[in-house]
Amino acid sequence: MLIIDSKDCENIDKALKKYKKKFEKSKVLLQLRARQAFIKPSIRRRGEVLKAVYKQQLSQGKFDK
Repeated sequence: MLIIDSKDCENIDKALKKYKKKFEKSKVLLQLRARQAFIKPSIRRRGEVLKAVYKQQLSQGKFDK
């Protein structure tokens, strides 16, 4: 549950903006989307390995921009 501390004189738009930012940082929506469909552990692991290989190649400068 997200709690936003708002002052009495604070605008409702500012409070809403704080709420949206806090909601994004909590990554609730990403978890919800990930749980919509079951992904087999082997496929999840394969995706993690491919992502790690890509990041390593990117850091070594294998890809030209």
